[in-house]
Amino acid sequence: MAAGALGALVAALESYRGRDRAVRALSYGCQLAGGALAGTRSPAEGLPGSLLAVSAQLSSCRTVLRLLDDLAMLSYSRAYGLGPKDEDALVRGLSVLRNVADQLYYPCEHVAWAADNGVIRGRSRRWWAASTALWGLSLVLGTLRSLRILFRLRRKLRQQKRAPPSPQSQQKIRAQVKAEVLSIVSNLADLCNAIHWLPPGFLWAGRFPPWLVGLLGTISSLIGIYQASGKSSSGAA
Repeated sequence: MAAGALGALVAALESYRGRDRAVRALSYGCQLAGGALAGTRSPAEGLPGSLLAVSAQLSSCRTVLRLLDDLAMLSYSRAYGLGPKDEDALVRGLSVLRNVADQLYYPCEHVAWAADNGVIRGRSRRWWAASTALWGLSLVLGTLRSLRILFRLRRKLRQQKRAPPSPQSQQKIRAQVKAEVLSIVSNLADLCNAIHWLPPGFLWAGRFPPWLVGLLGTISSLIGIYQASGKSSSGAA
């Protein structure tokens, strides 16, 4: 059993997405621990300061790796197109809009990164704000999409009360409901952080302490790892 778990972990870390999820969870985990240990001390020193520095480095690492994500996102968007014809029209529309927001997010972040590192001339603040706003928009659209799917699943359950469904059908619907609920929790956790990183003056922008940012990011990251491991297990089965 231990050997199987180790093999699954190694296989996940050998893939780009798996490694990104691990680095993301570690980054937010370090921020949570560093922020909690630092308390109200600013700037943080000693172990808390080191943990926050590691968190920042890991976040920068993910930003650099995302420089190569545009083509993968474009390929996914083209493959999805306007969505399957048998899918709900509202779900398709929300998915297409989310794909557009995700596609625009990457170049905005790339320009901001390039400006910060002197690759191009210009101020990065507006580009960071634009990329964060697009990320937030994507999270809102993803949440609305999941809520729409949950609504349709609830209606399907009502229809099935007239004719009792098979155990396999019930199990499938419950799994779909669980997946969408987890997606909503993950999206909302990330959305709270996205708003925090927007320019001051918008809602709670800039008001979160480091430990809260780390907590929300850790929750979202662990949900992502759990969902990915569940898909891997289903695929293997």
